Amino acid sequence: MQDTLGAFIPGAILRRAPHCSGPLSGLSFAVKDLFDVAGEVTACGNPDWAATHAAAETDAWAVDALLKAGAALVGKTITDEISLGLLGINRFDGTPLNPRAPDRVPGGSSSGSASAVAGGLVDVALGTDSGGSVRTPASFCGIYGLRPTHGRISVAGLMTQAPSFDTVGFFARDAMTFGRVGSVLLGELIPDASPVEIVMADDCSALADEPVRHALQPVVARLRAAVPTTMSALADGDLLDWGRHQRILQKSEFHATFRDWIDRVNPRFSSEVAGAFADDGRIDAQELAAAKAFRATASKRLDDLLDGRRMLCLPSSPILPIARESRLSEIRAAVHRIVDLTCIAGLTGLPQVSLPVATSGPIPVGLSLIGWRGGDASLLAAARTLARDFSLGLFEEHA
Repeated sequence: MQDTLGAFIPGAILRRAPHCSGPLSGLSFAVKDLFDVAGEVTACGNPDWAATHAAAETDAWAVDALLKAGAALVGKTITDEISLGLLGINRFDGTPLNPRAPDRVPGGSSSGSASAVAGGLVDVALGTDSGGSVRTPASFCGIYGLRPTHGRISVAGLMTQAPSFDTVGFFARDAMTFGRVGSVLLGELIPDASPVEIVMADDCSALADEPVRHALQPVVARLRAAVPTTMSALADGDLLDWGRHQRILQKSEFHATFRDWIDRVNPRFSSEVAGAFADDGRIDAQELAAAKAFRATASKRLDDLLDGRRMLCLPSSPILPIARESRLSEIRAAVHRIVDLTCIAGLTGLPQVSLPVATSGPIPVGLSLIGWRGGDASLLAAARTLARDFSLGLFEEHA
């Protein structure tokens, strides 16, 4: 296989045969270079991280689970530098191609994984999602992506950056494969069921740019005609407060994760990543306490709204993918905008699936469903039934 997309980390492409036959026999998968693969250094998208860490002794739990299920490992994929990014830009390893929109970024930080799946180099890929790093590239590249309930899939063997946000997610091009992989990683069967009720939150849609809203409008109309729907504002106040509090909490955690290593190594960083550490993570104690209290309140509000049976419908990203050659100021603004919507599941720890349902011209636009806590299998069921019954998967490759 030739890496025509720049999706895999530089060097020879890693390969591992499946441990045995199983429910994923015949499928190939790639892994984001935050997951341990025995005998390989987990480089995390930064040369100084790679140079200061030893090779992994064992496979990450998720890698081992897919190998045991019969899938073959083909390659480790590029990630944004130490996973701090949402656009897929890596100044050291390169920016993977977005196969659906080659002049645009693929989304990150699971950029290489999304690119490899969208471009047909592998069937499935593992990614991670703390602030939107599966949902964003799934939307930008026109594929399926799941951020699970926090803690639902083991992060053992994963380089975590913000432990109370970090999750193991995955991508697939078609809904059937998406469900098969989800069943393995979740350890349960995916039911044959449609959503029972959907909540449309006007304040979520209002944060999206007009091209995103316009692209999703006919899909949302078809959903409302097919599934019982209620309208409800998500936030009790300004929805932008959710993203502000997520940024405070996530910043506090990733500074704690990397502070000692940065102090010892003085590593090379691109300017956008270096900027994230410029203030040494100084956060006012009262501000941090307020963010934690807000998180608890937001979690209860969303738990009450979904009530173990409803799904919240919203755009996966409020913006279209920006140009590959965007200026630094445009990069920073885009990341800030994306978190305004990805913070909802991230802050509350709920599962979210991005569905490849629309385009703005040739550019993919994803629609998301957020499920109740632990409702991951129902989200995957919704993805499968909506793709099958309502023909929502515009980019499906029918097996």
